[in-house]
Amino acid sequence: MNLRFRFLVLYVLLAGMAAYMSFHRDLIVPLAKPFSEFPPVHNGWRMVGQSSLSDNVIKVLMPTDYLSRRYVAPDGTTVDMYLSFFDGGPDTGGIHSPKHCLPGSGWFEMSSERTVRELGGEQVNLVRALYAMGEQRELIYYWFYMRGTTMSDEYSLKLAEITGSMFHNRRDQSFIRISVQAKGNVDAANRRVEDFLRDFYPLFREYLPS
Repeated sequence: MNLRFRFLVLYVLLAGMAAYMSFHRDLIVPLAKPFSEFPPVHNGWRMVGQSSLSDNVIKVLMPTDYLSRRYVAPDGTTVDMYLSFFDGGPDTGGIHSPKHCLPGSGWFEMSSERTVRELGGEQVNLVRALYAMGEQRELIYYWFYMRGTTMSDEYSLKLAEITGSMFHNRRDQSFIRISVQAKGNVDAANRRVEDFLRDFYPLFREYLPS
């Protein structure tokens, strides 16, 4: 009797899972504002370049929208900004972490730490990492964003994606990366990125869905 009851419970659970998978649909969540409206001039920073992903990269990443720009400060220092958004629909992809993408492109991770910064009145979880390729040095700050929450590790991102899909019918997500060339002076590069983040983080939140 116990064995028959266990099989019955297992059958009900499997049937329930099958029904959930058959009928479950995640919502397609739009950006609060399209990236095309992102300002070229903000708080003294001025856009000096904008680039596009190649067709092959777009086929792999499948972003709903993205923005790749270079901004220059009044003192002439430059910062590169990359924003990508995935609306959670069936035709969108997902975030590819720099921990996997950059080494595959020939970059070597010299250091990496998860940290927290207070930006725009919020506690923002992010990664600060230094990468090298030959003589080049690139300082990168990046984080993941889902439903109003910032994350700095891939496990939290995956858990948020699963629970968001199960309980909110949402798996929309965003990736933000800010980078500068370190040029042997990592402290100066850190200051440059953090100045940029203080000016731009509140603006990022205007575009991303909560």
